[in-house]
Amino acid sequence: MSQAYFISGIDTDAGKSYVTGYLAARLMKEGKSVATQKFIQTGNTGFSEDIELHRKIMGIDALPEDRDRTTSPIIFSYPASAQLAARIDHEEIDLRKIDNATEKLLSHYDIVLIEGAGGLMVPITDDFFTIDYVVTRKLPLILVTNGVLGSINHTILSLEAIKNRGIRLEAVVYNEHFDSDKTIAADTREFIRRFTAANFPSARFATVPSLV
Repeated sequence: MSQAYFISGIDTDAGKSYVTGYLAARLMKEGKSVATQKFIQTGNTGFSEDIELHRKIMGIDALPEDRDRTTSPIIFSYPASAQLAARIDHEEIDLRKIDNATEKLLSHYDIVLIEGAGGLMVPITDDFFTIDYVVTRKLPLILVTNGVLGSINHTILSLEAIKNRGIRLEAVVYNEHFDSDKTIAADTREFIRRFTAANFPSARFATVPSLV
């Protein structure tokens, strides 16, 4: 049975796009048919740079659903939070476009990985946040973290929000790409791993290596 997963990060630059492409490539190697989708793309016009990065990491050409923008149904030109980018472009955010796109992808692929925009509390409107979309659509969540100084704080706050909203945490994925300080990175990774095991025993903890 097909399943969609929402991939969010602890902040804007956690490495969601890289991890999304990496996970898609791994699932393809396991024999799954996989499509990635961008929740809301900002800072682009007519295309999604995040979808292009996914395909590069997956080692495949653009999907037919990329060309008709099923994988990136909402794109705004200004690189900002969704609510601000929509206001600058004088457009409304129609979440039904995302829902319909996801359903279309699920009818053709085993797994759909939906990459979010920024962190869980990024506003879509003044009173509706990314985390609200995850909750209302009952999507299992994959949280991307890293070893940058401050990541423990951002990660624990995100995990607390996930627990408080009753979201099913599928996995916490640690992205090694930002491990510039090996001492801080090693401590951060192990602290988050221990916290995840203690508070979300059914969730997996995984590490994604840097390709650089």
